[in-house]
Amino acid sequence: MIFTAYLMGSLSAAIITCRLMGLPDPRTQGSNNPGATNVLRVGGKKAAAITLVGDAIKGVIPVLIAQWMAAPPHILALVALAAFLGHLYPVFFGFRGGKGVATAFGVLVAIAWPVGLALLGTWLLLAKLFKISSLSALIAAGLSPLYVWLLEPQPEFIILATVISIMLIWRHRSNIRELMAGTEEKIH
Repeated sequence: MIFTAYLMGSLSAAIITCRLMGLPDPRTQGSNNPGATNVLRVGGKKAAAITLVGDAIKGVIPVLIAQWMAAPPHILALVALAAFLGHLYPVFFGFRGGKGVATAFGVLVAIAWPVGLALLGTWLLLAKLFKISSLSALIAAGLSPLYVWLLEPQPEFIILATVISIMLIWRHRSNIRELMAGTEEKIH
């Protein structure tokens, strides 16, 4: 289950969507990140929406399958982490993946849907207020361990959310520099 989750996570919705829609490779355009926000920049709303849903679903499916197979919490957490790591370091795309926001959302919503709703609500509120996707994602990521602790307080899932949060923040370090410099792009 864990290896399959990693392989599923390695399917880059951004790269696949751009190839199928005849768009440039998102790793060579815009921010050079194969994620929904960059696909929005290089390919528009439809391509970005497909990418966002695809990246979230590849996090949801392996966790739901593991739950259906009655995997214990520690295995569910490892399956979720494997799908997330597949997105960050995809074997099919030279280990050059995205930042992981949508896939992190997918695995956490599959672990506990109330956590997913809290994360989605946080991101939407902050995106509406500040119009900066990365800032919204960073704050939601930082709050995810707290949401898991409050809404699904199992140690394995709290650790999972903490690891994912740290990795998301690490993957956004260039965005953090741009936020601090006041040069981060806004959502249009």
